[in-house]
Amino acid sequence: MNKQVFALAVSTALSATSLAIFSPPVSAQTSVTLYGVLDEGINYTNNVGRGHVYELASGYAQGSRWGLKGAEELGGGLKAIFQLENGFDVSSGRLDQGGRMFGRQAFVGLSSEPYGTLTFGRQYDSVVDYLAPTTANGNWAGLLFSHPYDNDNTDNSFRLDNSVKYTSPSLSGFQFGGVYSFSNDTGFANNRAYSFGGQYTYGGLLVAAAYLQADNPGNGSNGAITANDASFIAARMRVFGGGITYTFGPATAGFVYTNSNYLDPTGNGYLGVTPLVPLVPPGVLLNSLKYQNFEVNGKYQISPMLFVGAQYVYSMETYDASSGGVKPKIHSFGLMADYNLSKRTDVYIQGEYQQVTGDPTYSILDDAFTPGTQSPSSTSKQVVLRAAIRHKF
Repeated sequence: MNKQVFALAVSTALSATSLAIFSPPVSAQTSVTLYGVLDEGINYTNNVGRGHVYELASGYAQGSRWGLKGAEELGGGLKAIFQLENGFDVSSGRLDQGGRMFGRQAFVGLSSEPYGTLTFGRQYDSVVDYLAPTTANGNWAGLLFSHPYDNDNTDNSFRLDNSVKYTSPSLSGFQFGGVYSFSNDTGFANNRAYSFGGQYTYGGLLVAAAYLQADNPGNGSNGAITANDASFIAARMRVFGGGITYTFGPATAGFVYTNSNYLDPTGNGYLGVTPLVPLVPPGVLLNSLKYQNFEVNGKYQISPMLFVGAQYVYSMETYDASSGGVKPKIHSFGLMADYNLSKRTDVYIQGEYQQVTGDPTYSILDDAFTPGTQSPSSTSKQVVLRAAIRHKF
């Protein structure tokens, strides 16, 4: 009998010790969520090297990703939060975002309901946070519908490294925030960036505006926008814009204006090593490159399972080179239909047409190019068609 009592006591003590070691304190509640998106489909693109191409391609309506996010209650309404998000290519298994392990997002910080959120790490700028949701590409359509070369970053072609971000709580429908990204260089302003913006929601109305500036983006591997992450490489980048969407019943309509200004641009991440200036005559320098984008978009929810959407973007380009300045125009049209097979799985089809018109620059920018395709068109026109499946977990 005594042996049985002793054995029971030892067993109870071991169980209590295990609970104490492996169970979190009751006063500090924690949660960690694993999530992800897999977006894979078949693309057809014409006028690629004077031919056409069929390809299996990943991450268009949404970038394929997996991530971890979590929070710990610290008391008094204060939380410690974090998010790690990896981007990858489903077709090949390769890492995206320049081969980074957590290239989409990586941050840690503090969050308070009455005071807002302060985070530190690799994060989105305010154009992505506030203005992009009023565009088709930054909301429901994705990469193929982005503005030429994603010149305004509404499709988050790059993130900001070394960044400190503040996001306010929602104040009667109004929310604002800003981010500053350090150069991590002895030259304080060498490849730094800062951005701010806000949005207001009321019923079906969304109004948003944002500003972004980066000094020497794409310069080196340690600054705010590194060489293997930049869209345009330039001495300075400035982006600002505003947008509005309104939802009435099953329909949503929107209008967006963005203005992008690149000083002394030397390259573009989508074009690789292709120069932005004509090779003949030699010695031509590109002083500045500017885009004004006017977008009209609409979406109609035919049923809980099916929606269709359309977009038109008129882009005015100002090409100011040492050989003279010209102002081409770019027309982009996009159509999409999406059908939900379940709460987490859908199939969609997309089509995008782009045409460059007006004054020639005698450079690669005279050729149509839809971000996400293999290369610019061999002419001033390009068509892309996509059929894909997307699964979320």
